[in-house]
Amino acid sequence: MSTPRTAATTTVTISLITGGSRGLGRNAALHIARNGGDVVITYQRRSDEAEALVAEIQTLGPKAVALPLDTGVAASFPAFVERLRSALRDHWQRDRIDHLINNAGHGDFALIADTTEAQFDALVNVHFKGVFFLTQALLPLIADGGRIVNLSSGLTRVSAPGWAAYAAVKGAVEVLTVYLAKELGSRGITVNTVAPGAIETDFFGGAVRDTPAFNQLFAGMTALGRVGLPGDIGPMIASLLSPANGWVNAQRIEVSGGQGI
Repeated sequence: MSTPRTAATTTVTISLITGGSRGLGRNAALHIARNGGDVVITYQRRSDEAEALVAEIQTLGPKAVALPLDTGVAASFPAFVERLRSALRDHWQRDRIDHLINNAGHGDFALIADTTEAQFDALVNVHFKGVFFLTQALLPLIADGGRIVNLSSGLTRVSAPGWAAYAAVKGAVEVLTVYLAKELGSRGITVNTVAPGAIETDFFGGAVRDTPAFNQLFAGMTALGRVGLPGDIGPMIASLLSPANGWVNAQRIEVSGGQGI
């Protein structure tokens, strides 16, 4: 159930979620909206999915906007910032967002001996370089006292052959999170990492969701006996944005059902 808006309601927050049109980003956007927050989502290709989510969020009460963005192309970030500024003026008559969720990403599987430079560069550009320079570009637009949530992976703690490059760039994001928290602390901005375990989404071609053997493998590694669902992650992301969690900072929070323990 969404939080009703009344004259007594405090200023509504605006959360920007990269890759918010599907998977974990979509679920996080819906949970934020159900808590009464407005949302800007980005998408790379599927504008139809993004606009469908915007419509669904608006039925809950909050405002939502979808903007195109390729987080793997840092040169596109200045133009995106200007599109975001325009959207904020047009839809909210504001010039700031309150929350940034760096969620956009993709998976790639290859043993270290087989990983190509193209595979490696694509992972770095989206998961690390993109997170670093998009956050940098958006710093003037994030309100003091705001929140940043970066997405990592359970694979930075538990190793599995074939995921070295992906896990390494996610590990870099975890280190970046700590440094962002340190440098932005004077502005009252908290920065945390959420690290999901294996989740049933279209990530890596829907491997966990659609391949029974793969699903069962990860379920057997998890204390709760199943793989995760998007609805297991969205509430954690949304909770980190609440005023009640303002003292949680520079943390890696794994949400994996006890995977690999």
